[in-house]
Amino acid sequence: MRLINCSTLQMKEFFEDELPTYAILSHTWGEEEVSYQDFHNESLREGKHGFKKIKEFCVKAAESRCEWGWVDTCCIDKTSSSELSEAINSMFRWYEMSMYCFAYLSDVESSSVLEDESPDFRTSQWFRRGWTLQELLAPRRVVFYNKLWSQIGTRDSLCEIICDITNIPIECLEEGVFRDVQYILRSIPFAQRISWASNRKTSRKEDGAYCLLGLLNVNMPLLYGEGDRAFVRLQEEFIRITYDHTALAWG
Repeated sequence: MRLINCSTLQMKEFFEDELPTYAILSHTWGEEEVSYQDFHNESLREGKHGFKKIKEFCVKAAESRCEWGWVDTCCIDKTSSSELSEAINSMFRWYEMSMYCFAYLSDVESSSVLEDESPDFRTSQWFRRGWTLQELLAPRRVVFYNKLWSQIGTRDSLCEIICDITNIPIECLEEGVFRDVQYILRSIPFAQRISWASNRKTSRKEDGAYCLLGLLNVNMPLLYGEGDRAFVRLQEEFIRITYDHTALAWG
């Protein structure tokens, strides 16, 4: 797992059994994101809007006493299909192991959701993307920031509003020192978990299945180009490891 030093902006690779305390970024991709290759070209990365987002994230991580940070755009070498497959199968766990997840909502201007029931928070694209579902549920702590990096609130403080937006039960959103998200999720049927993603979009059809791997505690190889077959394989693998027959009813 590659992490960014939040002070020096240098990247370093760690084995999972030696990971330092780190923060992790959740966001929706925009224009001029910084790839792994871009990150190692200082003159190229400086001119990209996505690098400003990375730097702001690192500032927030450092303020929260996290020396290291992880960002999906640049910490995975997506030119390697094997690395991408390993990363996607590991991603839920990486979010789960983070000290903080900072959710950056680039289309939200308000920072006072509780006071004025800010409509732009409720309609943020962050709640409409497939990948951000696991990023909402897996981490121990989620802190939401608006487009100016002003804090909106935490998953805990906003759990009733988030429950209303997503139809995810409050017990899945509440935070605690001994929170075990996989234990919580195992008590919820396949069909209900999948329903949380029904109004979410992914850029590629296969990612609609792959973004649910961690939510279902499933590991399987990625086969981009398989289309709808990805979801069938997801169902088959889930049924193989569980006794949850609600998976058969979801088509």
